[in-house]
Amino acid sequence: MKLSCHCGAVRIELARRPRSLTECNCSICRRYGARWAYFRPLSVKLVSGARLLRSYERGRALHFDHCGRCGCVMRWRLQRARAAEDRMALNMRMAEDPGQLANLEVKRFDGAVSWKDLRPHRLKQPWW
Repeated sequence: MKLSCHCGAVRIELARRPRSLTECNCSICRRYGARWAYFRPLSVKLVSGARLLRSYERGRALHFDHCGRCGCVMRWRLQRARAAEDRMALNMRMAEDPGQLANLEVKRFDGAVSWKDLRPHRLKQPWW
């Protein structure tokens, strides 16, 4: 599976399709409009654009990386990952073929108030 920013400078390849997507309603994810999928960093290949990535640090835990040219938010990663937290989230709205995400469960996470999962739904078709 392939992801890329709008201008195509940042490209990411994944060995597999995600198992589910997560929408979070926290103050930053809500503004980004992202749908996240979680992966171990070693399973994510940054093909191009590493030098273009710019980071926004939210609190002391998360870094949100976006393309320095077109501004697309590509991922978030933990600032100091422990072995049990060795994961990153990729913004699946950057999928080059959104059709590959059809029929995936979309989990909703209340990052604004309760920090609990909300009722999930399924994508019947891609969102384009």
